[in-house]
Amino acid sequence: MDWLSDPQAWISLLTLTGLEIVLGIDNIIFISILAGKLPKEKQAKARQLGLVLALATRIALLASIAWIAKLTSPLFTVLDVGISGRDLILIAGGLFLLVKSTMEIHHKLEGEHGGSNPTGAGVTFGKVLVQIMLLDIVFSLDSVITAVGMAQHLSVMITAVVLSMGVMLLSAGTISDFVNRHPTLKMLALSFLLLIGTALIAEGLHFHIPKGYVYFAMAFSFGVEMLNLQLRRKSSPVELHERYR
Repeated sequence: MDWLSDPQAWISLLTLTGLEIVLGIDNIIFISILAGKLPKEKQAKARQLGLVLALATRIALLASIAWIAKLTSPLFTVLDVGISGRDLILIAGGLFLLVKSTMEIHHKLEGEHGGSNPTGAGVTFGKVLVQIMLLDIVFSLDSVITAVGMAQHLSVMITAVVLSMGVMLLSAGTISDFVNRHPTLKMLALSFLLLIGTALIAEGLHFHIPKGYVYFAMAFSFGVEMLNLQLRRKSSPVELHERYR
């Protein structure tokens, strides 16, 4: 590791680790929502295994940088837009997110009123794991492309991914419990996934949406929801009814 004595490499490592954590939050949210459909005793195992699979996927992709580079070569053209393998993966992943999030929102509105499925009826550990693996590929591709663009050393990229995944493994349970305790926050998280899915499809069709705009919108919405949670916590049911009548 000749980069250990290079200050620029350390800056890249710290910056990349922070970005990987930010990019991994949507992954944690999706994994938490999927795992929440399983019986309580299986949820932690599903979250941990999902994140471990995400780590393995990202390291495998980083080790295949030459293959990733080929993914950017156009395979065919649609309306003067060259569509590459990466574009197809982003579009497919975005569509999957839109469909899955819409189904989850419909389920919450028509079904259990925001609670997790205590019996896990109709949901198996294997099905949840397959869905997590599919989304890991999409989220990992975005993460790896960011890593390749920011660091020159493969060992720096892998170290950043491992460090960020360690942080996510430690925080996944807390984030998941917090989301599951607040039905409105779970609905907001699903709305974030709709936004991310739309951004992925746009990116796949070469309509670039700066990630800063997306994350600002998410942060602003989350801040407003935190204020709403504080308001509901301090107000009695009668006061809330009078206020919003």
